[in-house]
Amino acid sequence: MEKNMYEHIPQEKFAFAHKDAILRDHKLETKSRGFLADAMVRFKKNKSSVIAAYIIMFLLLFSIVAPLISPYDVKQVDKRYTNTPPFVRSLAEKGWSFFDGGVVRDSQNDASMDYWNGIALETGYNPVLEILDMQEKTIKQRGKNVTTRTYKIRNNNYYEFGIVYGTFSYEEFERIQAWQNETGIQVIYPYVETKDIKDITNNPNLWYKVKDSKGTADKDKDGNFIPVYSTNKTIEGAPYNSLRIEGDDGSYIYSARKSGSVHCRVCYYNYYQYQNGIEPTYFLGTNLKGQDMMCAIGMGARFSLIFAICVSAINLTLGFIYGSIQGYYGGLVDITMDRISDILSGIPFIVATTLFQLHLAQKVGTVGAFLFAFVLTGWIGTAALTRKQFYRFKSQEYVLAARTLGASDKRLMFRHIFPNALGTIVTSCALVIPGVISSETQLTYLGIVNLSEFVGTSIGELMSQGQLAMTTSPHAMLWPALFFSLLMISFNLFGNGLRDAFNPTTRGED
Repeated sequence: MEKNMYEHIPQEKFAFAHKDAILRDHKLETKSRGFLADAMVRFKKNKSSVIAAYIIMFLLLFSIVAPLISPYDVKQVDKRYTNTPPFVRSLAEKGWSFFDGGVVRDSQNDASMDYWNGIALETGYNPVLEILDMQEKTIKQRGKNVTTRTYKIRNNNYYEFGIVYGTFSYEEFERIQAWQNETGIQVIYPYVETKDIKDITNNPNLWYKVKDSKGTADKDKDGNFIPVYSTNKTIEGAPYNSLRIEGDDGSYIYSARKSGSVHCRVCYYNYYQYQNGIEPTYFLGTNLKGQDMMCAIGMGARFSLIFAICVSAINLTLGFIYGSIQGYYGGLVDITMDRISDILSGIPFIVATTLFQLHLAQKVGTVGAFLFAFVLTGWIGTAALTRKQFYRFKSQEYVLAARTLGASDKRLMFRHIFPNALGTIVTSCALVIPGVISSETQLTYLGIVNLSEFVGTSIGELMSQGQLAMTTSPHAMLWPALFFSLLMISFNLFGNGLRDAFNPTTRGED
């Protein structure tokens, strides 16, 4: 029954679906997506690569902005403020402990605390930020119980210098006085003769009476320091007509004669302001040379990135051309060029760099010789990759069709084969740049290449300097190492994401 259910259908039930209608394709309702747009969609799905891209952008921005906002030049150094922690006085006064220049001092006794207190009383800059711990111990000395105290304190490294000795010409001495009168900031402090401080010649912060050659304070019955400022006019170096300390009735001398110049005591913190026009302001501290770390890292990173981009551009161009010729012509041409690549790849990179620095640098400069060392063998990897891609595409139908129509070898290579191989080749570019930066940093870290005269510093040199003071000043190693690590990790994650985006078949590979 079911078999014959459609045998007697009335004719009026039938009708033409498209009688006299012109049929056309419907317009796509969704927007078309090109190759690059599709690659970007795939790239955005890789969250780690996107984060890495933002980190790279931040590091690039830092390398550009840091030297501009830093109040110092990369070649501006301070011989006393070396390996000092971050310090910005205005932020420290607001309670930002990261910027208070703090360093921890262990095993401080009462004499040490008197020394720091002496600096605070004379200069107005108290080195002691806080007392972290205090241990008391009672021992017997000559039949008497004596209590000794041991302190663990946190000091402002910049205030610790207090007073330093300085030798100036008479003209410079006059200029400092004029600056003091103009700003109201005292640089020069009363002179102290060594005979009044047990002939201690290496400690200008002793302005008070001492008991012994160790500098132990000899206080009065009320526990106050006893000043021993000199009033000996016979040794006075030059007239002093400027700011005087509290309690000076005009009898103190502020300098002593010294072979055509004057010898005096100066507050180094204020003398720094006289020299530089600003208070010490180091957002990331200083390094072994006394350079501002923020400016130094920025300049070193700026050079590394520019140098890596230039080297990569040269090597990629040479590799593209060399590999294209190899892969397109093949045969004897390929074998000959491949043997040349094998010979060059056998040259140790460090040996080549060292030889270029010893001999070629005298003619083309340090950076020029460094560039030649990278270019000598850096293009070989790109050439090998390009060669593989040309072997892959040169026998495709569209290439054979173009050759049949009379296309030249140059047109076939760079208009038909190369664009199709470009996706795979481009993804390797993002991994070439970190490779160059890594090699450059290693060579400057080892001291094989010295970029100080050209750039002022480099990331590798900063890490090398920081290693020497890693236990006492960890920030000197931390900042350049952190920058370098973030840059390398981010570039590798970014390169992997770019590879997966342009080559969907390799997604997820490591």
